Amino acid sequence: MDKKDRTILSILQNDAKLAINEIAERVNLSSTACWNRIQRLTEEGFIRQQVCLLDSHKVGLGVTVFVSIKTNHHDLKWFRQFSLGVCDLPEVVEFYRMSGDTDYLLKVVVPDIAGFDRVYKKLIQIAELFDVSSSFAMEELKYTTALPLDYV
Repeated sequence: MDKKDRTILSILQNDAKLAINEIAERVNLSSTACWNRIQRLTEEGFIRQQVCLLDSHKVGLGVTVFVSIKTNHHDLKWFRQFSLGVCDLPEVVEFYRMSGDTDYLLKVVVPDIAGFDRVYKKLIQIAELFDVSSSFAMEELKYTTALPLDYV
């Protein structure tokens, strides 16, 4: 990975709909050379997919909730049941297994508190949980999907 690759990735993270010739011009490459680099970056797994990011408020999902979950179960059968059930909830947009006091952390987007209550009721039916703690985001101060590329 060289500086041109990192620049291409940076450009694509900010606007993946740019035409190849525009990206190529920004990195001082021919369109063919730029296209080949993008194909290689995709094949090597640096680019997983290209998506369209939506405005959560405009699609009626103005409430973000972070849910911390603790469990007394740490066996594979419980984990499979829990993770499959959580992944089936479309309102859960991020899901992590954690170290420390919290076993799992979820980011949930819903239209309102009643919407979260419906998700909560589904969540507690998936598997036995020891503790579920929810924090509602009051204000979004930073949101990006762009990863820092200085470490590549």
